Amino acid sequence: MKLKTHKATAKRIKITKRKKYLHRKTHQDHFNARDPGKKTRAKRRLKRVHITSRQQIKRLLPYG
Repeated sequence: MKLKTHKATAKRIKITKRKKYLHRKTHQDHFNARDPGKKTRAKRRLKRVHITSRQQIKRLLPYG
């Protein structure tokens, strides 16, 4: 039987060629004016998914 990809997860997680799982930093949508510049700049970069979450994501993205 064919496995289904969890589309919501597929939109949020990027898998690199070397199998690194990346995601966007949280709290980016609003209230950014009061954050310091260092925090704002850090939000622009993609972050690696924590190792404990990786097993769950592998199940949700079987063809990743």
